[in-house]
Amino acid sequence: MTSLYNADGQALACTVIQAGPCVVTQVRSEEKDGYKAIQLGFGEKKEKSSTKPMIGHFKKANTTPKQKLVEFKEFEVEHELGTSLSVQDIFAEGEFIDVVGNAKGRGFQGVVKRH
Repeated sequence: MTSLYNADGQALACTVIQAGPCVVTQVRSEEKDGYKAIQLGFGEKKEKSSTKPMIGHFKKANTTPKQKLVEFKEFEVEHELGTSLSVQDIFAEGEFIDVVGNAKGRGFQGVVKRH
């Protein structure tokens, strides 16, 4: 969370996310996989840290190994394998989105960390 200020000097709460550029690493089809989805890769990863099957998976998409792979269903637009997507391609400026975190808020822990 951070604050942004509008022209009147009023503070607005906002969440800053890093979400791009992402590369389409796989396209799932109804005929082959039984559902429609695309797999996006984000973040660079060293090739020596990847397994050989994953290196082949990324070479098929003509990209370097990625750190995070996530599948998304229900995209309105068809995307080709290896294309790069950015936030501007998906969201409009000022559009509200729901963000879910994956860390538990534990507050101040003091000297001894509680489980």
